Amino acid sequence: MNSKEMVKLAYKALDDKKGEDIQIIDIQGVSVLADYFIIANGNNPNQVQAMADQVQEDLAKAGYECAQVEGYQTANWILLDYKDMIVHVFCREDRLFYDLERIWRDGKTIVNVDEL
Repeated sequence: MNSKEMVKLAYKALDDKKGEDIQIIDIQGVSVLADYFIIANGNNPNQVQAMADQVQEDLAKAGYECAQVEGYQTANWILLDYKDMIVHVFCREDRLFYDLERIWRDGKTIVNVDEL
């Protein structure tokens, strides 16, 4: 499994659905949970669900299976677990509240997805 390829596909899927402030954090050096976190937010529950759907669809086409999905029904915070990559899709308010970027600040922020 190529986690860098998954990150690029997920990033593009989120961007295609107009995801806001898409952040990639390389957590390989600070956690065994995954290699990368991708964090993004949408403006409303429908957009948040559409973003998660697009990520799942695009990665499935490339042969990557999502191990677990959490939070889809409420669409405040949808977590897509791809083992080596975890995608967090938030509504704006919940993203500000949970502030994962602060919690995982020891990870390396990837500024440009093409640098992977």
